Amino acid sequence: MRPGIHPVSRPVVFRDRVSGFHLLTRSTVDTRQTVEREDGITYPVVDVEISSASHPFYTGNTRVVDTAGRVQRFERRYGRTAPARH
Repeated sequence: MRPGIHPVSRPVVFRDRVSGFHLLTRSTVDTRQTVEREDGITYPVVDVEISSASHPFYTGNTRVVDTAGRVQRFERRYGRTAPARH
């Protein structure tokens, strides 16, 4: 490999904000936040919105999406379109 062109890979903790799940892996992401793990070592940390610990597909929890309410809110916001002519 040519020196000086590759990003530095280092251990990084990815933390799920919802469930508190932590995953220690190697990454090239740059972050200034740190967290101390159970082993007493301080690692850079990246907060993520969702992971396998909180994703509905992996946990089996389903979410109800109110599509009718979304359509009505869209129509209130932007108005109804004219009916199509054939």
